[in-house]
Amino acid sequence: MEPTAQALRSLHRRHLLSVPFENLSIHLGEDIVLTDEALVAKIVDRHRGGFCYELNGAFAALLRSLGYRVTLLQARVYDEHGELGIPYDHLALRVDTADGVWLADVGFGAHSLYPLAFDEPGDQKDPGGVFRIAQASNGDLDIIQNGRPEYRLDQRPRELAEFRVGAWYHRSSPDSHFTRSLVCSRSTEDGRVTLSGRKLKIAAGGERRSVVLETEDERRAAYREHFGIVLDRLPDLPKR
Repeated sequence: MEPTAQALRSLHRRHLLSVPFENLSIHLGEDIVLTDEALVAKIVDRHRGGFCYELNGAFAALLRSLGYRVTLLQARVYDEHGELGIPYDHLALRVDTADGVWLADVGFGAHSLYPLAFDEPGDQKDPGGVFRIAQASNGDLDIIQNGRPEYRLDQRPRELAEFRVGAWYHRSSPDSHFTRSLVCSRSTEDGRVTLSGRKLKIAAGGERRSVVLETEDERRAAYREHFGIVLDRLPDLPKR
């Protein structure tokens, strides 16, 4: 496969349709190891997903193996009050190809299905919504989805090991939304499927439905059937 923008679009879409965004490791007491080898083993060998550091970390390893030039970038995520989170809150990717420079992000949950063009100042329409990359302070960029800022991107190159502090925070802090919620979510051909705690939510063809899974067997079946994840034991449900 040639490292072109078109091939990148295809890989980005296929990843989001195949690999779930999930934080099960946090609630299973599993270590989160940020090395290329560990991330690829988790996703490819163990048929799991992960959150941003894992998903974009593994995607970067894949792209580099195919000849792409990839730069890791750190971002701070906006909360519901419009306040920015901690440094290294999020990991995203800059991908340089002969036919453009792209923001690739397969680790933000419900986001763009395709990479976004770094050099496009206007709106970019995507199945995931309308996106815009806007200039912010100090050379940073705000990534905006449907008029709402999602995260502020620092354009300086980073190494995977630098994100360990962010992963530690999100794995252990009571202030992290990942310790306070349990989620497994994946794009589908016509929508999205999400298992949040006991609630299974399916969006398809513009319609939404949800069901509460009361038993452990129902939750195990949902992880297996919707996400391809087979668990020896279920993750603990967050305490309210």
